[in-house]
Amino acid sequence: MQSSLAFQSPDEIKRLQEHGLRGLLTYLEQYSPYYRDLFREKGVDIHSIHTLEDLQTLPFTGKEALQQRNNDFLCTGRDRIIEYASTSGTLGSPVTVALTENDLTRLAYNEYLSFTCADGSPADVYQLMLTLDRQFMAGIAYYSGLRKLGAGIIRLGPGVPSLQWETIRRLGPTVIVAVPSFILKLLEYARESGIDPNTSSVISAVCIGENIRNNDYSLNILGKKITGAWNIRLYSTYASTEMQTAFTECAAGRGGHLQPELLIVELVDEAGEPVPPGVPGEVTITTLGVEGMPLLRYRTGDICVYDPAPCTCGRHSLRLSPVIGRKKQMIKFKGTTLYPPALFDLLNEMEEVSDFAVEVYSNEVGLDEVLLYLQAADTEKGTDHRIRAYLQARLRVSPTIRYVTAPELQQIHFPGSGRKAEKFIDRRTKREENETGWQPGA
Repeated sequence: MQSSLAFQSPDEIKRLQEHGLRGLLTYLEQYSPYYRDLFREKGVDIHSIHTLEDLQTLPFTGKEALQQRNNDFLCTGRDRIIEYASTSGTLGSPVTVALTENDLTRLAYNEYLSFTCADGSPADVYQLMLTLDRQFMAGIAYYSGLRKLGAGIIRLGPGVPSLQWETIRRLGPTVIVAVPSFILKLLEYARESGIDPNTSSVISAVCIGENIRNNDYSLNILGKKITGAWNIRLYSTYASTEMQTAFTECAAGRGGHLQPELLIVELVDEAGEPVPPGVPGEVTITTLGVEGMPLLRYRTGDICVYDPAPCTCGRHSLRLSPVIGRKKQMIKFKGTTLYPPALFDLLNEMEEVSDFAVEVYSNEVGLDEVLLYLQAADTEKGTDHRIRAYLQARLRVSPTIRYVTAPELQQIHFPGSGRKAEKFIDRRTKREENETGWQPGA
């Protein structure tokens, strides 16, 4: 078994990251059309970059550049590309990320580290309740990482609670990998079908795509609903296709651990300046060891806080909080600032709401309006009143509500051939990056 650099001393982690950074800059200048142009345009002398602190003198890479010049980020010939993954396009046009054989090996190593961080072992059997095709990097990453771990794998894919439970009964997985809101659907089906989840073989869940914790690392409503009905341990993860790396919790549940041999991470404010621990900042990443499409100071748009203190698990790597929100998804509604995760938590709290989607659009004067598509738990007269009163009390404002059926909500969540449920639909007129009004701690 290979061990992670995260267990080394902070000084050793920094030394090896700086060595990796210098190698990356040389590689980019030699092979990346995009970064070669950027270095020339900005007058960057890569030989003057020696430390992690020197990173702050280098220009950022934005998502728009990756969208508009996608092919110019490729550092190898197409004959060396083995896999083409794609982002989901949540914040604009999808981006293709091309991976070489070495990148796939790195991806497997990343997930091997992630699963071991989440207390996985070769004795475990994992049931994968997620998309495994449609250019979804996470699907191939989990599968490859579990193969490296030597664990058993059940590639069942998303949806169909009846089939998930039948497979759990028949094959006895010890861990499930799933979106938390789908785990709630599993529990709803179990309740309706007389299945006691606590008699199953499952002892833990690796949760992807949605927060299960508050910013103080306590379980949020979604996490509490799962553990209140199913006595399993939850492990949270955070990742993106572009970084080709994941931040995964250990048993301490105090943030997702950075894999320092694979990624350098900075958290910066609106002006691009570093923020101190505990202050919200935009996650900005520099990839290490990526061959096909490496990235330098790439601003993800995700807002988190970080903790550099050593963890009780023995790792010394930086830890990231749950995602507070995405920079471009901030909602300014009638004087109130909202991020979708906070609104999702609010809706998950309500027993009267079975499922939901949130749509934001611009009104005739360009201000944000919020429309909630709600699947109500019942049709009793008092349900609508309780929902509206609760939202008014918690938000201090009243969004528009439209009640929909489960099939209608399914069409809203999956409007085309998407692989992820769209719970946040942004139909606002496009605003410039510097008009978001985001500030640290907003």
